[in-house]
Amino acid sequence: MNVFDTHCHLDDEKFDEDREEAYQRMIDAGVARCVCVGSDLATSRRSLAFAKAHDAVYAAVGVHPHEAKDAAPGYLDELASLLKERKAVALGEIGLDYYYDFSPRDVQKRVMAEQIDLAVALDVPVIFHIRDAHGDMVDFFRARKKLPDGIIHCFSGSPEIAREYGKMGFYISFAGPLTFKKAPHLWEAAKTVPIDRLLVETDSPYLAPEPKRGRRNEPANVVWVLKKLAELRGLPEEDMAAITWENACRVYRMEE
Repeated sequence: MNVFDTHCHLDDEKFDEDREEAYQRMIDAGVARCVCVGSDLATSRRSLAFAKAHDAVYAAVGVHPHEAKDAAPGYLDELASLLKERKAVALGEIGLDYYYDFSPRDVQKRVMAEQIDLAVALDVPVIFHIRDAHGDMVDFFRARKKLPDGIIHCFSGSPEIAREYGKMGFYISFAGPLTFKKAPHLWEAAKTVPIDRLLVETDSPYLAPEPKRGRRNEPANVVWVLKKLAELRGLPEEDMAAITWENACRVYRMEE
């Protein structure tokens, strides 16, 4: 049974003392692929470098809404250059975050729109970070003439919002919160997503799933998210692993 962690941050400093060991634990747990995701140019470069050095790791490059205020002239040119690399499979993570508002909302929207235009021009998929901003994001998507293929990562919205994203053709990725004991809205959302649009992830080192909650998360733990998703959809874990693997390979345009 091969499992695909579609979103992690193995480049994060929280892995500085045991990054290679965490990678090996991932492999030992049956997690045969992961995508290490950047949040600015520096982390994008690190993610790509780590991916180049490890067969099972791929990279996404982009500027997170938290970092949008620091996007310097020329950042799009560098992202375009990084996306030419074989191991770079997506642009991201980008989007809107109204929970922290570390960047002004108008700046978040501008930098996101610029990166979406780049993704459309280069025909690459996009990883979207959306927190407390689903209304604005849906409105933004509806207003665009052309949308890239994309993943709504670490989905946190309602079943209704999940259906809206599904109608637009986006993939919906669930992380550790799906396993939490008080997450009925996520359980219902996971039941509404079309089966060919379901993904699993860790977003490690954040959001460790039950029974690892409260500890640093890592890619090996995606198996707990998969287990919960399989339970919610009434499928054997092996079947859900195969489904989410196929979906991940499709959106990231990899051979299975």
